[in-house]
Amino acid sequence: MKVREIYDAFAAHYGDLQWWPARTPYEVMVGAVLTQNTNWSNVEHAIRNLSDDLSPEFIQDVDMDALKTMIKPAGFFNQKAVYLKAITAWYAQYDYSVQKVQQHPLAKIRKEILSVKGAGKETADSVLLYAFGFPTFVVDAYTQRLCARVPLDAGKNYDAVKTYFETHLDVSAKVYNHYHAYIVMNAKEYCKKTNPNCAQCPIAVLCKKMV
Repeated sequence: MKVREIYDAFAAHYGDLQWWPARTPYEVMVGAVLTQNTNWSNVEHAIRNLSDDLSPEFIQDVDMDALKTMIKPAGFFNQKAVYLKAITAWYAQYDYSVQKVQQHPLAKIRKEILSVKGAGKETADSVLLYAFGFPTFVVDAYTQRLCARVPLDAGKNYDAVKTYFETHLDVSAKVYNHYHAYIVMNAKEYCKKTNPNCAQCPIAVLCKKMV
């Protein structure tokens, strides 16, 4: 099964990447919002501006204009400030408790997050997987690139690709976490959008991409 073979090749090459880079589950949520349409270095800058005491209580209480100023390095700060307030208000329903969120079915929590302003499917699944440990596969542009180049007959839209990976893998938050991390890391190091380094890629023997 090629999906599993790719995972095994990535795992042998990268090991445990300790993904997602955040100190708390709530910081994961903030990062998932801020990373929309920007790169991670900009997100890190914005998170530093939010102070070492970043918490849902802080985001809830901070003045909107002040929040916009702090997250400006992440771009689209007017919209993202609204989105951060919105997802924090959703989290408040669970008393900012990871354990209380985890007591509910994945499908229920996913539906709720998708109803939050600014939370699309990738953001919602990132929050579900990395903040709360729910087994849901995250699809992004890097995943689409992998599927196109290998190729994998995973479909063209978010839901189709998500279903494809979840169908071909054990239901496991750990596996989904590692796989997404591997795809992102490999896309940045080898499977680049332009001038990919196919010769050194850890899944070269499994990929039909021609350079």
